[in-house]
Amino acid sequence: MATYSLANERLRALEDIEREIGAILQNAGSGYEDERGATACTCADQPRPLSAPAGTVILELSKEKTNERLLDRQAAAFTASVQHVEAELSAQIRYLTQVATGQPHEGSSYSSRKDCQMALKRVDYARLKLSEVARTCEQMLEN
Repeated sequence: MATYSLANERLRALEDIEREIGAILQNAGSGYEDERGATACTCADQPRPLSAPAGTVILELSKEKTNERLLDRQAAAFTASVQHVEAELSAQIRYLTQVATGQPHEGSSYSSRKDCQMALKRVDYARLKLSEVARTCEQMLEN
């Protein structure tokens, strides 16, 4: 049961990352400011509010005298969003690397299964050797 909830949590995190990437691509040129003029925070739990009119950055760049503070704010917000996505994807990749290489991780039963398989192989080997010893003893007693 716990394994399914962890898997669902991982899938939800990937979906959040996917939505954020879509928002970044869709609004790369339109700005990331909310109604108050402050840059919006990016959190996995809360999607970024994107309410600036489309093309704010492009319109600003087309002006003869640009508002550098606005452009700097929007460039910083875009950079922060990309860095957040990169950090989240790196965390997912690290987790998948652990899972793929058989390293212990939350929800993993690989190590336990491998130990059990090795124990069963040792039991089979011990039975084989004991049967050989028994056969040898029987042959010696017959002679």
